[in-house]
Amino acid sequence: MDMGNKIRKLRYKASLTQEQLAERLGVSAQAVSKWENAVAMPDITLLPQLAEVFGISIDELFDLTVEQKLLRIQNRMDVEDELPPDVFREYESFLKEMTENGAEEQRAVSLLAHLYHHRLESVAKKTARYARRAILHSPGTKECQWLLQKAEGGVAWDWNIANHSGLIAFYKQQVDGEGAQLPLPYSYLLDHLIADHRTQEAETYLKRYAELPGHRPFMVKVYEAAIALARYDEPEADAIMAKALEVYEGESGMLFEAAQYYARKCDYEKAIHYYEASFAAEEAQKPRFYDALEGVATIYEILGEYRKAADTWERILALLREEWGFTEETIIAEARQKINELVHMQPQPAVP
Repeated sequence: MDMGNKIRKLRYKASLTQEQLAERLGVSAQAVSKWENAVAMPDITLLPQLAEVFGISIDELFDLTVEQKLLRIQNRMDVEDELPPDVFREYESFLKEMTENGAEEQRAVSLLAHLYHHRLESVAKKTARYARRAILHSPGTKECQWLLQKAEGGVAWDWNIANHSGLIAFYKQQVDGEGAQLPLPYSYLLDHLIADHRTQEAETYLKRYAELPGHRPFMVKVYEAAIALARYDEPEADAIMAKALEVYEGESGMLFEAAQYYARKCDYEKAIHYYEASFAAEEAQKPRFYDALEGVATIYEILGEYRKAADTWERILALLREEWGFTEETIIAEARQKINELVHMQPQPAVP
């Protein structure tokens, strides 16, 4: 159904004349007549008012298909930092209805998770902003210090809070059940076991990972090095990583993992080298992800070399525009903001 017919039917349902609808919208009756006869379309700024008058969502004005609605939700989360409350409730309600639709259930629950995470991130940013202001007023008060740690994923000193036992239990169920032959659940399980220094268990599951048909061979060595490091055996970890770099020379994934390894050890010179090597190795695989460049930028920021950090973010911004075609997405705005912040930061003495 075209929008003109849609407006006419909704106007009849609401028992409104063209003049009455025009008065509510602040337009002429002739304008409403043109809409209904497909001579003209309502200005986009009037759509929220039209939807409000008829008691429907903007999407319902367009008679979008389920696929179009799902894409609209996904795309809007990409371009807006925060969804208005009414839009959030509309999307939430639609997606919950779709979870009852067998054909679209998996996509609906996935988008619901993204919708709630989108709100979580927007609220976390506000929490962090106001917590920082509160801490500046009262540095000795614990309450907002804790809120800042939670909002920005900071360190929790108490082991009973910082450990990952809940996620470990979940991923163990995955690899012992439906995910038994899939490498991805093993990767998340190994990540959390190593983070918690549960190295014996990590070795057991790494052996199983290494037998999966779809596993990445170089990751076996990466995990072996990480397990050795989690056991505080740095010489052994370094030897494993050096050998892996020889065996998998030039492989972008291996180079990236080496960069991560050295960054965790605060060997920043090596980390930058391997991040850049990883990024260069993907030259023929465009569009490229910017994770390696972000690692480089973060290291420069840690070192107080803010101009180099800003220059690296400029490279990220160029990549997003030229290789991904992004123009107004949230990620573009965040990159611009990061560059602006870095440009105005004062240089710091080099870390020895």
